[in-house]
Amino acid sequence: MKLMIATAAATLTLAGAAFAESHAGSGDAAAGETEFNKCKSCHMIVADDGTEIVKGGRTGPNLYGIIGRQAGSVEDFRYGDSLVAAGEAGLVWDEETFVAYVQDPRGFLREYLEDDGARSKMSYRLRSGMEDVYAYLVSVGPDSGS
Repeated sequence: MKLMIATAAATLTLAGAAFAESHAGSGDAAAGETEFNKCKSCHMIVADDGTEIVKGGRTGPNLYGIIGRQAGSVEDFRYGDSLVAAGEAGLVWDEETFVAYVQDPRGFLREYLEDDGARSKMSYRLRSGMEDVYAYLVSVGPDSGS
């Protein structure tokens, strides 16, 4: 029985690490952790069990588990209408969409929704390190194996 439990635990750990590695994309998670300092004035990263990974602001939604999640779907967060509409239209955060959004949130939503009036509450733009922040968010997410 102990061998079965140990084998199951090892399998889950390896599966989590493989998921994180396969979703980390082209960025460097360690560099992304540093780059995330620009984001934490508005965003926190708090696990579902309440574990505080990064203490941050509450202007933006909690970014725990954002990767693979439908846009505009964190419960009890008041998103702008355009981001909610994009999520309802199928926008899911992966490396490509995340990187494009954080470079130009309003422009991204206008293109995604094909609506020149689309807006974003996120006013800050990352000029560099977007792939690193993405990799960092994957590394601290629920499927990271950590």
